[in-house]
Amino acid sequence: MVLSSPAAAIYPSLEGRRVVITGGASGIGAGLVEAFVRQGSEVIFLDVAQAEAFALAERLKAATPDRPAPRFILCDLTDLNALQTCFAEVQNEAGPVEVLINNAGNDDRHSVEQVTPEYWDDRMGVNLRHMFFCAQAVAPAMKTAGRGVIINFGSISWRLGLPDLILYETAKAGVEGMTRALARELGAAGVRVTCVVPGNIKTPRQTKWYDAEDEQKIIDAQCLKGRIEAAHVASMVLFLASDDARYCTGHAYCIDAGWG
Repeated sequence: MVLSSPAAAIYPSLEGRRVVITGGASGIGAGLVEAFVRQGSEVIFLDVAQAEAFALAERLKAATPDRPAPRFILCDLTDLNALQTCFAEVQNEAGPVEVLINNAGNDDRHSVEQVTPEYWDDRMGVNLRHMFFCAQAVAPAMKTAGRGVIINFGSISWRLGLPDLILYETAKAGVEGMTRALARELGAAGVRVTCVVPGNIKTPRQTKWYDAEDEQKIIDAQCLKGRIEAAHVASMVLFLASDDARYCTGHAYCIDAGWG
């Protein structure tokens, strides 16, 4: 059985809400951008992949003419000066960020022997460090408003101990710890911080790692026998971002079809 993409629920609290999504040009991120646009949110997405980003923005502008068009901003999140400048400009021009989706990351494969100090720093910068500094950038306005949502993206990979991903898994384990800490630090001000933990999501990038036999092994390992797609992940994120999840904070929420 192959699970179909879900019919998305509509959350009135997300209409008009200012949402920033990192890594929004492709894969899960593109699915998140589309999902929030369809909710009527004011979507700003950051990425370094310009061609994919402009194509996505144009496609959604044409497909959802009755919704606010998403805005793409070129930003290298591993450059902390650029990151801080980007968020300052967004909040000065558009207004305070109400929902931050820390989605950006990269799961390049590597062996223990290949890891150098420079590669370690690069992978932590790509998969962990920017999430904290994005959260730091939006937290003051959220605290002033007395509400806000930060959703970090983890990964099932470190829970399974998958091969050739030691730095990615180290970073993603850190994401869950950071989520717990930020939820405690910001909760008294009404800011919620959660973590979404995807399993193996069928995206164009993931297909380069898996052939048909690998795909079947993934399905066999899951409790539910289908392939998870970006739209399924987006459904979880929409709920956590909405006021319906007003008492969800400090925890990780898996969407892995029972793989983990």
